[in-house]
Amino acid sequence: MSLPPGTPVRVKDDWPEARGPVHIRTPHYVRGRRGEVVRHLGDFPNPEDLAFARPAPERALYHVAFRPTDLFPDATGDDLVIEIFEHWLEVGA
Repeated sequence: MSLPPGTPVRVKDDWPEARGPVHIRTPHYVRGRRGEVVRHLGDFPNPEDLAFARPAPERALYHVAFRPTDLFPDATGDDLVIEIFEHWLEVGA
């Protein structure tokens, strides 16, 4: 079941790269930050597994919007929209 548009989410504040070699598609500057689901883009094989030729289960991919001032205190302008896989998101956090 996909998350509907408008769902509040928080990106996990996780740093798997500190535990060993990994391929991460989630930018550092959004980890631990709150955003809002804009749309479900579909389900795709997990690139974090594909990078190491491991079996890659399909994961939901979303556009998540962040207010610029929630990411960078002096920022101005429009929301920043980033593609993030669901296993990096905590719902309602």
